Amino acid sequence: MLTEIRIESLGAISIATAEFDRGLTVLTGETGTGKTMVVTGLHLLGGARADASRVRSGAERAVVEGRFTTTDLDEAAAAHLGEILDASGAERDEDGSVIALRSVNRDGPSRAYLGGRSVPAKSLSGFTNELLTLHGQNDQLRLMRPEEQRGALDRFAAAGAVLERYRKLRDAWLSARRDLIDRRDRARELAQEADRLKFALNEIDTVDPQPGEDDALVAEIVRLSELDTLREAALTARAALGGDSDDSEGPTAATGLGQARAALQATDDATLQALATQIGEALTVVVDAIGELGAYVDDLPADASALDTKLARQAELRTLTRKYAADIDGVLRWANQSRERLAQLDVSEEGLAALERHVDDLGRQLGSAAIELSKVRQKAAKRLAKEVTAELSGLAMGDAEFTIGVTTEPAEPDDPAALKLPTEELVRAGADGIDAVEFG
Repeated sequence: MLTEIRIESLGAISIATAEFDRGLTVLTGETGTGKTMVVTGLHLLGGARADASRVRSGAERAVVEGRFTTTDLDEAAAAHLGEILDASGAERDEDGSVIALRSVNRDGPSRAYLGGRSVPAKSLSGFTNELLTLHGQNDQLRLMRPEEQRGALDRFAAAGAVLERYRKLRDAWLSARRDLIDRRDRARELAQEADRLKFALNEIDTVDPQPGEDDALVAEIVRLSELDTLREAALTARAALGGDSDDSEGPTAATGLGQARAALQATDDATLQALATQIGEALTVVVDAIGELGAYVDDLPADASALDTKLARQAELRTLTRKYAADIDGVLRWANQSRERLAQLDVSEEGLAALERHVDDLGRQLGSAAIELSKVRQKAAKRLAKEVTAELSGLAMGDAEFTIGVTTEPAEPDDPAALKLPTEELVRAGADGIDAVEFG
């Protein structure tokens, strides 16, 4: 609801502020005191066209500012207004209210602001129209809009579920149609893209890279490049630790540790016995290391002839990483994404024919849903018209009759939302159905 309004330099009003609460508020005043300008200010907040002639004499611009709260809205309306605020980048005040502002310059364009952000007047209107309804002497201004009349009829008919089903089918139908049109218009371009993807995927499949293979290959190449150095280091370390007894020319770590342990174990001193145990553990580690060094040497290639093979493989992998990604794991991800994309690029006659059948099937479902929605509206229109006419009679307007017209909206053949019904009638499938609703 509107809780506060401030008007500055609009017609007869210099500066005026009013606060509103729940219930009825009456603004009174003599002729010329600005009552009409208050209504004009409300219209401006509602997104009405600005008139520079309304700016007060001597002022450069007129300003209308309104504070709105949204706490009493139903879930759907609150969500809709939230989307408008998010799309506009608007911000709420600390109390959750939203400031809407409209300025009218004497010599320039008008401006609209919502939650502190400059927005088009249409966005301001989209927000305030949910919260502000103007009742004139001769009409109910909101209900003058066709979309409001259709919405009022749908609420009376409880047509929400039928309308939601129609909208989902319409979204699917429009999406499939756009896809079909895009494939037809871009057939050559898409075919070329498909060829490029096929060539790239064939190149990757021929090389057949494995996850992490490039990193593992680098380590293996380094190992082969330093084969003699690595073998010499391992043999030297093994000899120093224990070596083969036949090759040992001096004391080794293993023999030294063994002798030290034996000497300590020969005593009865508890401290030395504990140290003997520690030395024994160290000896076990040394013996294990000797075995592992021997296995390492045994696993080394006899010569570096395998290096050329590894380098050739690395060159193949680098060809892929130069073209498709920084590393092999990235190349494999790119390949998976490209296979998915390739599956979407079916521009063959068979693929287009299948998509056409899908579009036609969705069109038939949408047509049936549209007709069902129209029937719900037409049935509800008769009931609502009858009930409103009865109310008019109770207001001493016995000759008055309220009517509701529900007619289909025709479409031109080139309309992107043109839908052919089972009756062969070409209608416009709008977001709210195929009907035009008019109160009379």
